[in-house]
Amino acid sequence: MPILGLLIIGALVGFAAHRMMYLQTSTVTAICLGMVGAVLGGLLLRLVLAVLGVLAGVFGAFLGALAVIWLWQRYQMR
Repeated sequence: MPILGLLIIGALVGFAAHRMMYLQTSTVTAICLGMVGAVLGGLLLRLVLAVLGVLAGVFGAFLGALAVIWLWQRYQMR
């Protein structure tokens, strides 16, 4: 999956997470975090699960975006 696709998925997941998780950040920050997580998760999972191709990239982008947003929320409060 191209990087642009991962960025779009990350932006969507970041926006959705901002609404669902009631983050104490701005919407732009949540979207940026989602994009970073999507790129990292998508690329890492694609390397690990190269056999699944595009499906691994989409799944990894989703999980990566959620993980980065969760970590941001958890450690920003401290």
